[in-house]
Amino acid sequence: MTSSSPAPENPRPTGALKRFLDERLGLEAVRSALAHKQIPQHRHTFWYVWGGMVLFLFLLQVTTGILLLLYYRPGPTDAYESVQYIVTKVPWGWLIRALHSIGANLLMFSLLVHMSSALLLRAYRRPRELTWVTGCLLFFVFLGFGFSGYLLPWNQLAFFATSVGTEVPRATPFVGDLVVRLMRGGPDVTGATLSRFFGLHVAILPALVTLLLGAHLWLVQKHGMSVPRGVKEKGPPMPFMPNFLVRDAIGWFVALGVLVTLIVLGPTAPRGALFPFDFLFDPRHLLELGPKADPFASAPAGIKPEWYFLFMFQTLKMLPATVMGFNGEMLGVLGFGLGGAALVLVPFLDRRASGLRPNLFSRVAGGAIVLAGLGLAALGTWSMAQLQLPLGVAGGVLAGAWILVSVVLDRRRSADAPSLLIPSLAILALLFIAAMTAVGRLT
Repeated sequence: MTSSSPAPENPRPTGALKRFLDERLGLEAVRSALAHKQIPQHRHTFWYVWGGMVLFLFLLQVTTGILLLLYYRPGPTDAYESVQYIVTKVPWGWLIRALHSIGANLLMFSLLVHMSSALLLRAYRRPRELTWVTGCLLFFVFLGFGFSGYLLPWNQLAFFATSVGTEVPRATPFVGDLVVRLMRGGPDVTGATLSRFFGLHVAILPALVTLLLGAHLWLVQKHGMSVPRGVKEKGPPMPFMPNFLVRDAIGWFVALGVLVTLIVLGPTAPRGALFPFDFLFDPRHLLELGPKADPFASAPAGIKPEWYFLFMFQTLKMLPATVMGFNGEMLGVLGFGLGGAALVLVPFLDRRASGLRPNLFSRVAGGAIVLAGLGLAALGTWSMAQLQLPLGVAGGVLAGAWILVSVVLDRRRSADAPSLLIPSLAILALLFIAAMTAVGRLT
């Protein structure tokens, strides 16, 4: 006679749902990956927080952007009125728009800090070259977000700033006029431009970000966090869950506090009270809508682009009309293009950072970048002399000397030692961007 076994108890609904989702989505693999993820501990661990900060602020942009999209109507006859309706009639609409506009500036600030720290700590070393490349491409896409979103309120300031900004590519040889017409949808900034920028802002760029961000996060998960060469770790690695996640969360709350402070105090606080943010951008211009765009009205006085484009604007503004028979603006645009390409190719130029010997590509491309850097330093020195700015002349001379000294010191180092040239050029570029941004804000 067989004894009957007791009937199994009914599983809890949550447990059943968990098994159902895990069988179909593989959630256990995600949990396992997060549980085993380790964060190295050393004196530069603080800089790891900025990657999570960028992700948090981007998700904030997505959330507030979707809420704004519920009421926004693209088109020259409705765009301005719809934004006005959001900030005056929709409950908490003014706050959502403020979070979106000022949050975009904090996102760019965090992204620049994240990229600068990765560049100077050489986080692009083998096998993380593609992690760096996807990060640079994300940076360019976020610049596109800032440029395309600026026009969407269709106010006077945005209209004329976009007119100036879309005119810059015209200096590009051979394809300049074509690029300008593609951006504007015609010869001038019109409703067609607004439609194109809206489609770019809410459809094309989000699709690119989804692909690039997914690839970037997967590569970070695969290769882990980079530890700078020669830096000693402080004990065993820190678990990501929950230890480092708590640090990330603290940073997110700090970012929210800064964001709310800028929204509440920015319009009335004296200049410098919210440094460095109120030096980079004016919260009042981001919060106030201003008059509706009128193509026949006069351009506002002192019109300038957003602060993360300001160094390019100021550089092109200070360049002479012609330089040795060449169009000065064309040389400036080509210089910025070369700088962007060099930024993406840094891991393949700085092979010594990974303990590899330079190859033919890194030698030729590195030599070209050095010559271009010396040429740009000479161009800057000559331009400052034409404008009779002694401080600028001294800066150009020091920049050229800095490059030459870095090359000489690099050749005296052993082949196994990391190169000094790449970080020297990076520091020089960051100083130039900071100087041009400061000049643009102060003049």
